[in-house]
Amino acid sequence: MGTSNGASATNAVGAELAAVLPSNRIPWWKRGNLLRLNFTIFSLCLLSSAGGYDGSMMNGLLALPQWYVFMDNPTGSWLGFINAVYWLGMGISFPIAAPLSNKYGRKLGIYIGYVILVLGTILQTAAHNSITFILGRFFLGVAGAWYGSNVPLLISEIAYPTHRGIASSLYNCGWYIGSLIAAWATFGTRNFGDSWCWRIPSVLQALLPLVALPGLLLTPESPRWLVSVDRQEEALKILTACHAGHDADSMALVNFEIVEIESTIASEKAAHESTSYMDMIKTKGNRRRLLISITLGVFGQWVGNGVVSYYLALVLKTVGITSVTNQLLISAALQIWNLIFAVVAAMCVDKLGRRTLFLGSASIMLVAFIIVTGLSGSFAATGHAATGTTVIPFLFIFFAGYDIALTPLLVSYPCEIWPYRLRSRGLTVMWVTTIVAIFFNTFINPIALQAIGWKYYFVFVAVCATYGIVAFFFYPETRGHSLEQMAIIFDGDDAELISPTETAQAAAALGIKDSEKVASGVTHIE
Repeated sequence: MGTSNGASATNAVGAELAAVLPSNRIPWWKRGNLLRLNFTIFSLCLLSSAGGYDGSMMNGLLALPQWYVFMDNPTGSWLGFINAVYWLGMGISFPIAAPLSNKYGRKLGIYIGYVILVLGTILQTAAHNSITFILGRFFLGVAGAWYGSNVPLLISEIAYPTHRGIASSLYNCGWYIGSLIAAWATFGTRNFGDSWCWRIPSVLQALLPLVALPGLLLTPESPRWLVSVDRQEEALKILTACHAGHDADSMALVNFEIVEIESTIASEKAAHESTSYMDMIKTKGNRRRLLISITLGVFGQWVGNGVVSYYLALVLKTVGITSVTNQLLISAALQIWNLIFAVVAAMCVDKLGRRTLFLGSASIMLVAFIIVTGLSGSFAATGHAATGTTVIPFLFIFFAGYDIALTPLLVSYPCEIWPYRLRSRGLTVMWVTTIVAIFFNTFINPIALQAIGWKYYFVFVAVCATYGIVAFFFYPETRGHSLEQMAIIFDGDDAELISPTETAQAAAALGIKDSEKVASGVTHIE
């Protein structure tokens, strides 16, 4: 990531905003304000670890006989419910968390998530029966909703313009940091002879969020939210501190940003007296955004990753891998693999573009799952051990395809395509759709695997093909636009935009001093 002008900056934010970037070529890690800002963003990314930790931990617990005994040997639909209750907690909480994010700011919701996370961790770790364990998982899901409603929005709204695409995409990569720790934690405790083999992984659920807390305390509130509640001076101070620091050469950028944000939000307020979910279907552009948000939520869980993420132990058993140690080692190695591919893809979102990643993802997953299905069917017919083992590398290839798009872009893409007034609602639609898909998967997958085994994989082959078709026709390229300029892609002539030539006039109307100089960037904000 860099802060200088050039082709990379134009790819990230477009020519208009790139023109007001500082002319110096000082790397961001040598600028104190950007080093601090990116530290806080990295800390926020760790909060997405909660969901990944839960999925990987539960996958590990399925391989532990001690956990099965404690939970009264769950199978079928009851096992599905134990997994799905986490997402039930999330689904119930998202519609509550989203409007509060708009009313009281992004950071308050994150603090609420911390309190609920601690409660859920205590209940799950200290559970004296299966019901208490399930209740703890429910509260952990509630905490995840408060993080998911607020953290992605905050990252996208405070990130340095040329870093926004990468920073937003890295958020969901924290999922694999959590899953990696959970996988190795369950592997390390697998030989404990008592309930601590699953209680230790349970208590570690709060580890990464606690590590992230110092960064959260340093994180500024969203300037866009501050402008939306008429606290423009605070927003200006935050933009100046975070994006300019003591660099006078960066003030042109800050001036451009504040004018663009204030003008866009003012235009939205003038055009829409109130905002509701019904606004999502009133225009052609919003209907396309809604289609993207819903389908991303579905494809993010129904391409086959759900059956592998939560039920890898059961999948491996269908191809003859029954050793607890081998199952946990494969799970742990898969998390390292996932993290590498997801982070590399997130770093390339502006260089390669979102559309390229989506289409590449669909192609890789489709081919890999077809092969996995064929090999699984062959093993079921022949019982040949080598055939079953060959499934493993193709599961890794499948996840490489998943990781390059559906991990980094699942959250960041909806955050950037919706205008400010509908951004939290658009993200909520994606999350609720995701949760419905996950709840269905975690409830139905064990039943289907138990009933028809490998033949269930044909469903995911069909979904992978559908994902590629929908992405090709309906997912546009979004790189090269700021959050405020994104509307031109979806709304065309109806987009509520402000051009660089209008910045001086807009600045005067908004009361910024020396407004006639804002467009050229000579004005310094005190």
